[in-house]
Amino acid sequence: MSRTPLAFRLAARELRSGVRGFRIFLACLALGVAAIAAAGSTAEAFRQGLASQAREILGGDLAFSIENRDFTPKERQTFDKLGVTTYAATARAMAQAPSGERRLVNLRGVDGQFPLAGAVTLEGAPNLQTALADRNGVPGAAVEPALMDRLNLKIGDRFEAGPMTLVVGARLTGEPDGLSRGFAIAPRVLVRGDVLEGSGLLAPGGLTSRTVRIALAPGQDPRAIGKAVQASLPDSRMRVRDRLDAAPGARRLIDQLEYFLGFIGLASLVAGGLGVAGAVSAYLSAREPAIAVLKALGAQSGLIRDLHLIQIAVLALLGIAIGLVVGGAAPLILGQLAGSSLPVPALFKIYPLPLAKAALFGFLAAAAFSLLPLARARVTPPSALFRRAPKGRLPLGVETIGAALSGLGLAALAVATAPTPIAAAIMIAGVAVSFGLLAALGRSAAWAAGKARGLTRGPAKLGLANLAGPRSAARTASPAIGLGVALLACVVLIQSALLAQVSDVAPRTAPAMVFTEIPADQAATFDATAASVMGPLTEDTYLRMPFVTGRIIAVKGKPIDPKSVKPSARWAFDNDISLSTLAKEPKNAGVVAGRWWAETDAGPPKLALS
Repeated sequence: MSRTPLAFRLAARELRSGVRGFRIFLACLALGVAAIAAAGSTAEAFRQGLASQAREILGGDLAFSIENRDFTPKERQTFDKLGVTTYAATARAMAQAPSGERRLVNLRGVDGQFPLAGAVTLEGAPNLQTALADRNGVPGAAVEPALMDRLNLKIGDRFEAGPMTLVVGARLTGEPDGLSRGFAIAPRVLVRGDVLEGSGLLAPGGLTSRTVRIALAPGQDPRAIGKAVQASLPDSRMRVRDRLDAAPGARRLIDQLEYFLGFIGLASLVAGGLGVAGAVSAYLSAREPAIAVLKALGAQSGLIRDLHLIQIAVLALLGIAIGLVVGGAAPLILGQLAGSSLPVPALFKIYPLPLAKAALFGFLAAAAFSLLPLARARVTPPSALFRRAPKGRLPLGVETIGAALSGLGLAALAVATAPTPIAAAIMIAGVAVSFGLLAALGRSAAWAAGKARGLTRGPAKLGLANLAGPRSAARTASPAIGLGVALLACVVLIQSALLAQVSDVAPRTAPAMVFTEIPADQAATFDATAASVMGPLTEDTYLRMPFVTGRIIAVKGKPIDPKSVKPSARWAFDNDISLSTLAKEPKNAGVVAGRWWAETDAGPPKLALS
């Protein structure tokens, strides 16, 4: 009879006894696959959610943004030819309630076409036009609840915003393009564009931005049109976005979150892989008498390998299937629990690609950790099996090569699917080094136990003898327990660092109040006013510095060629950057490289960059 059909018949007979002896194998494999599948499926649900609402998130099909200037007539003429347009401008100002309470706000002026896609959600007004309409000659404003609560405002109350007097026309609870505009350091206030234009806050020298959003005709390619506009206006230095990448910041966050959660799953899969290897070794050790009988009856080593390889493959598929079911169901459960409270749109359903990736991770991990015990069982002679002789050196054969290739494939897949391959490679290298050190520690512990057993007696001597013996668990338990503890410590430390950053570091370092655009000839008067309100001004409570904006036009004496700059770094050259001067190093400066200059330094100008 051919070897392969016989191996399948014998494997099927063995599998009839169930999964006894392979419960740890199944649990370790299923847990790692489930974690990777859940991370990938959840991230894909958010990506698809962003893609399904990309037009609403961006506020149109195309968006062009500029800093600290207005669009030229030529630029506006170009935009108006493309489709329906809506223009918006933003500026910052201090808002003040009648009670005297103040707060920095982000003012946004919009025209009558806003929004081109989606809808503004309001409380207290039927639509945006009603909310922004004049009331007794005072312009209306839609105000975020955070600002209304801070200033104790109600609908119909008046408040100051820079030089303007506004009246609260509605509570601003949502903007369709809010996600694409990213994080705001202050509450948002919506006003009419003509009101903001007439306030003087958009005058040259201020920190302002302007954006035009365009609704294209159906079937037009927004990315191609965006590139064509940039080519026709090479000196405009505009930032262009399209609906194909409406929220790049959110997408990067999702990618990083998937990688972090996936790495936890991969680490648990590697740590559990030692459990897989231990389960296979224990099963094969229990099967030694049967293997010896088969070899004594003439069974070749290849049949022994195929017989047990088929069993392990079937059980690995079962473990992977369990992990895929659990991981695929995780985002569906999340969608039911979270409902509409998620800040990012998501489409929770079954996605084949993340599940296929998780299955591939599981298959490679199972192969990497299961083939080596098979190699030992294949080459061990029947006499050694009957006498329970110590295992010899691991042979170099098909199983060993397969295990090595599977391990390399596991690492390569982790690096290839990571958003930052270099970071992934460093992490994989760290896991490999840690595994090697922990394995060496386990062997050292077994060696030390062997040396120490002669110095003890009774139960202690028996325990040390077991630790030093050829079947000691110290050699495998140390890497498994060590990697498991390292994984838990990594998760806890990252969580603690994030919580500390939000609850401790940010409140201590973030200013309670910010004033901008203080005229230079009134700086001393401003200092005196601040001192009359705050008391004596100290380094811990008050910091004023000159402030201008500018653009990077050369690096190391060479002019910048915009075409040679990577897209991910174009923002640094397309937008104005903030420049200031300061002699003495401020507290909490956070210098991580180099050192601050001397207060009396009279040499060439020096820079401190974030």
